[in-house]
Amino acid sequence: MNNEKFIGLGVAGNFAGHLEQAGEAADFANVKTQEEVQPKAIFPFYVPAEKPDESTQFLSVYPVSADRLTFPNDADNLQIEPEIALICEVKYSGQKVTALYPTHFAAYNDCSIRRPNARKISEKKNWGANSKGLSATRIALDKFSAGGNIDAYRIACFHKRDGKLNEYGQDSQAVGYSYFHQKLLDWIVDRMNNQPDEGPMNDIARLLRQADYPAKAIISIGATRYTPFGESHYLQPGDISIVAVYNGEKYHHAQIAEMAEKECFAPDISALIQKVV
Repeated sequence: MNNEKFIGLGVAGNFAGHLEQAGEAADFANVKTQEEVQPKAIFPFYVPAEKPDESTQFLSVYPVSADRLTFPNDADNLQIEPEIALICEVKYSGQKVTALYPTHFAAYNDCSIRRPNARKISEKKNWGANSKGLSATRIALDKFSAGGNIDAYRIACFHKRDGKLNEYGQDSQAVGYSYFHQKLLDWIVDRMNNQPDEGPMNDIARLLRQADYPAKAIISIGATRYTPFGESHYLQPGDISIVAVYNGEKYHHAQIAEMAEKECFAPDISALIQKVV
């Protein structure tokens, strides 16, 4: 995937309670939404621009890895953010995005540095190579609408240190996202075209122009809520981060936890196992 030209975007505030747990709700205090459950914004984590603006140059470094996380030099409050990522085709009319067509989904770790004074969301997201996680196992979508195969899937997250496994994220249904299916896609398209460079937000239309209108996007659609352990524990070198997106009609959570303990998952599970280095 890193040889393909894609833009990397994330959705902030698409799972009730996550922003409050992450200490980030205040960042969006002045962001107006039409619905209480509406996500707050989208943010860039990778922009493949040959001539990026100085303020967003850090986003031009490819950050995605399927097996490792590089510990940042300037922070020690790093948290796993377990999510589903959609791999999408992007359609344009002139300089406007007209549609997103998701083709696959996968386990994703929107690993974040908790920087209370960060000017933009994106400043917490890409600190260089191996600062994001995407499973090498992508699951083909039959459709991204009610009744599609993704509706049966769940998101689990674990943390392992010195051989001890703990639940880091609450095991959550994919359909538990506040915005999902076409409603989510329509909202993201609108934000790609119209989101202002204001407060914690970036002007995505400007970044698309810098990247010469990429035909693909990886879009992480929001982090689930933490367990009490996940809310209060940060990653350290040597830790193992695990995110698993699995069919809840085929597997029980106890089976997923057992696979996480062994760090070995069934091939039809989109699993992301990253060592912090």
